[in-house]
Amino acid sequence: MKDIYGDRLSIEWFAFPLEQVNSTRGAEWKLWEQPDPYESKGLWAFRGGEAAKLQGRGIFECFHMALLRAKHVERKDIANREVLIEIAREVRMDVNKFREDLFSRRILAKIGEDYTRGVEEHGIWGTPTLVFNGRQAAYLKLRPAPPPEESARLFEELFTIIHGRPYVIEVKRPRVPPALVSDFKTSI
Repeated sequence: MKDIYGDRLSIEWFAFPLEQVNSTRGAEWKLWEQPDPYESKGLWAFRGGEAAKLQGRGIFECFHMALLRAKHVERKDIANREVLIEIAREVRMDVNKFREDLFSRRILAKIGEDYTRGVEEHGIWGTPTLVFNGRQAAYLKLRPAPPPEESARLFEELFTIIHGRPYVIEVKRPRVPPALVSDFKTSI
């Protein structure tokens, strides 16, 4: 999107652990306060993202895209610290600094701050949630990802609906048999 919109578009990524949202341990339990041996599905990936941010915005963006590809395309276990270090190496990060920051507990506070901000300022409960101009927020669920040639148009349509029409609260599709999905595409 940056190649299309340039400086008119600023994308900020915030940590929002679904493990915290879905926890049944009570409101006082905080994922980011758990000891390092705690087995988490996503906390180490969030730590990796924060460690990557410490090496600069461009490095973080490369790391983040590689992390998403590793999880969703290559089906790698991003809770595995070695996988995170492998990704850091792949995107040509300073791996020694990355490893040091990854294992530092000081970056955990940022994950907690991001989560709290998302809940308190935007009412976020799921990911991905888009927040336009710091105000209008909407949860989005896509499957599969749109083709690259449709991405900009989809983004513009979402912006129009989410930012420009705050009275639209929710749009949900009913689950239909797969055979009928193709009928929807051709009848519109």
